[in-house]
Amino acid sequence: MSPFFRRSVLRASLPLLGLVVALPLQAADTLEKIRQTKTITLGNREAARPFSYLDADKKPVGYSVELCQRVVESVKKELKLSDLRVNYVTLSGAERIPKLQDGTVDLECGSTTNTKARQQKVDFSYTIFVAGMKILSADAKLQQPDGLAGKKVAISKGTTSEKLFTELRDSELASMQLVTYPSNAEAMKALQSGAVAAFPQDDVLLTGMLAGQADAKRFRLTDNYLSIEPYAIMVRKGDDKLLAIVDRTLQQLYASGEINTIYNHWFETDALKVPMSRLLRESISRPTKEAAIARVLGYTL
Repeated sequence: MSPFFRRSVLRASLPLLGLVVALPLQAADTLEKIRQTKTITLGNREAARPFSYLDADKKPVGYSVELCQRVVESVKKELKLSDLRVNYVTLSGAERIPKLQDGTVDLECGSTTNTKARQQKVDFSYTIFVAGMKILSADAKLQQPDGLAGKKVAISKGTTSEKLFTELRDSELASMQLVTYPSNAEAMKALQSGAVAAFPQDDVLLTGMLAGQADAKRFRLTDNYLSIEPYAIMVRKGDDKLLAIVDRTLQQLYASGEINTIYNHWFETDALKVPMSRLLRESISRPTKEAAIARVLGYTL
């Protein structure tokens, strides 16, 4: 705490001090808020297919959204609510954590990687998916990050790829030009238009965005993973009661095998074929909360 803040608190009246102390406690007890309002708010993404996206009717759908909907049913039973209203708020990558922290949403249901840095701000559920960062480009010869020297690279704001490639530029690839976009969809459009030479992002998200695109065959993913990215559902830091329900719901889906049906519904379709990986199977058989690893840099993200 800064000296200025300490002096400000000491000058405050006792009633006001009580209010300041009470606010964080209330903010962390999301279940009580849900009980009183009979409403839970889920944060979704606009175009993180197949995890969280808007369908043709602008309805939030996807693998992560369905898992959060299962959590909602568990919350409803836990609180013995006959009726629980579900609101959705569509978030950008950069908004995910701030909107969770300020109470705009209660759960974030997208394609968010569990990282050591993010663990300082929010809490994560058990891993729900394991992705890996790769580079998408129209250059078939591009297989390593050093091939991006002197080239423009699209980065989606607020993502692990932004952090990893910023550190690569600052440490090894000073001539690489990073161009930041507010969303994956806009970064992909930049790649398709030729405004940038490459777009690094999680392989499954890149595959999902390319699915059904007329020019999909123009592009190629690098062979090697730059990182291992475990996805999870986010809750506010210290929101232990809600997190316990989230984890218990996931454990039940994993133990019963129902997770396989949910997974296949979203990842084994006519447009998208992503078999369940060994790492995800291991995370289901032994639920874990391990953080992401930047293989190209050799440390956790």
